[in-house]
Amino acid sequence: MDRPSKRSYKIRSSRITSGQQAAKDRLWPHHGIEFAEEMLDLGKIFPSAGRTIMEIGFGMGEATVLIAENSPNDSFIAVDLHPPGVGKLLARIEELGIGNIRIIEEDVHVVLPAMIADKSLDGIHLFFPDPWPKVKHHKRRIVTDGFLQMVAPKLKDGGFIHIATDWVPYARWIEDIFSKSDLFTGGVVTKPEWRPVTRFEDQGIDKDHRVTDLRYTKNN
Repeated sequence: MDRPSKRSYKIRSSRITSGQQAAKDRLWPHHGIEFAEEMLDLGKIFPSAGRTIMEIGFGMGEATVLIAENSPNDSFIAVDLHPPGVGKLLARIEELGIGNIRIIEEDVHVVLPAMIADKSLDGIHLFFPDPWPKVKHHKRRIVTDGFLQMVAPKLKDGGFIHIATDWVPYARWIEDIFSKSDLFTGGVVTKPEWRPVTRFEDQGIDKDHRVTDLRYTKNN
């Protein structure tokens, strides 16, 4: 399957530490899912009866492990392309003894159509996606009408997408994109208690960045 020609992320430094690489080598067979052009059997991967939630772009996995630890009956598919972040998340999974996270190291635009069956996800988390602040880069923002059309079929009826951003113009962009779609209903919400504040978010708050949470529910 071809990769997207215009990426919605920056290719960050792939300087992985020896500890992160060791975690990948040791733990990937237990917690990783290799990319393949075939639909995942999520019921086999996650036999529990809880929700299945995908997190897109988990960074270093801080929020991922805390949410999963506090929601042991739910299952989480964490998708990102950043090798140091994958290694760090794997190390934290081992440290905390978490069993309800699986990682896919690939572009979500490739993963969703190739590996995720329609109406198989209960929700999607998208925390602090790159805002691409320059106008010439707005086409690289992940939240577009095309993204909504790709995501909606993968969500169960009544499934949700929860987004957080510390870039106010991007929050307005997100509201505008969703307002033009008949696939979802929702908008700005108060930060939920279940979403932890990460170091990245703290850094933005220290710079007087206003964090906006948005939650949208798929229309039946």
